[in-house]
Amino acid sequence: MPEPTKEELMRRIAELEKEVQGRKSGDLEFRVSEKGGVSVYGLGRFPVTLYYEQWVRLLDRSDTLRNFLEENKGKLKLRSSQQPGT
Repeated sequence: MPEPTKEELMRRIAELEKEVQGRKSGDLEFRVSEKGGVSVYGLGRFPVTLYYEQWVRLLDRSDTLRNFLEENKGKLKLRSSQQPGT
């Protein structure tokens, strides 16, 4: 396999930089993992991966989780760089 040219490498770098910039915008990305779980990218450094049943259980309790977070907000570490609700 021939070595890529400088132009090809520069084009690939530009593509990767655009991809990284898009991820920094706060968008979440969902993917199905190799083991059949659903991974959420964009919340932190690593993806959060749960299986279907776990996501359904968590979503069913979303109001409870939101109330818990609000009640304990004073005890939680908040990242000043993130917008509320993200």
